[in-house]
Amino acid sequence: MAEYYPKIEPYASGFIDVSELHTMYYEECGNKNGKPIVFLHGGPGGGIIPKIRQFFDPEFYRIILFDQRGCGKSTPHAELTDNTTWHLVSDIEQLREHLGIDKWSVFGGSWGSTLALTYAISHPNRVKALILRGIFLCRPHEIEWFYQKGASFVYPDYWEDYVRVIPASEQHDMVSAFYKRLTSPIAETRLEAAKAWSKWEAATSKLLYSPENVEEFDNPELALAFARIECHYFINKIFFDNPDFILENIREIRHIPTVIVQGRYDMVCPMTSAWDLHKAFPEAKLVIVPDAGHSAMEDGIAAELISATNVFKDVWK
Repeated sequence: MAEYYPKIEPYASGFIDVSELHTMYYEECGNKNGKPIVFLHGGPGGGIIPKIRQFFDPEFYRIILFDQRGCGKSTPHAELTDNTTWHLVSDIEQLREHLGIDKWSVFGGSWGSTLALTYAISHPNRVKALILRGIFLCRPHEIEWFYQKGASFVYPDYWEDYVRVIPASEQHDMVSAFYKRLTSPIAETRLEAAKAWSKWEAATSKLLYSPENVEEFDNPELALAFARIECHYFINKIFFDNPDFILENIREIRHIPTVIVQGRYDMVCPMTSAWDLHKAFPEAKLVIVPDAGHSAMEDGIAAELISATNVFKDVWK
């Protein structure tokens, strides 16, 4: 069982105007004089949850969490305008400067791992250590595996619920078909597509099916932000000119202490991506959890992530 740290509340929170349109919510927990670590949530569009605060020793770390553009408490809700990977990298830097931090450790899972790697490549001198989970490099075959053909062979029952909102004539390109509906002027169409998209990921994110995970996306605000922003990023190839951007630029960060935690049976972000990253970045420690899927909240994965945050206290010595 994962031994989480006790529940804590933020000692500070606020909003930053990161553009004329977007306002970003952030919070700080733990030791205000501690070593800074920033958490990058998944999705994109997932938002932060209180449980994440418990992955970090609150006596050692100054724990910083924020909602990326368009989700959680950030505004405008589910907004796609000026919402790209590079805007988010800029937002992270703006947050760091706003908080007066020189260097920090960066913790990200799933899409958060993509963003953490991209941020680190862009600002390697600001990153003390990387803790990554459920590696997602956002290459075309990774998108195809989960949203078009691949995971569907393992979960044909949940797949039917995902595809039922798309006519057969459009099912050859599910991401485009969903994007059309998620950006529809009709609210009912947007919400129906958002729930189907979000519940597909929720149904497949743990080794053992969790009805609670799926039911969370009955919440229209959560489903709309998650599905609209994810699909927006994926149809735009996460705004990378080169799908191998991360692997081809990994040399920029091979000096940064890094641990990769990967569930063996991750169906959302299959282990091949973590393996490819590890081969390109052999200095990083790869920890394979043999009885886990994708979710950070599975016991084996959570235990390894908490262990990593403890081990990486040493980078500050």
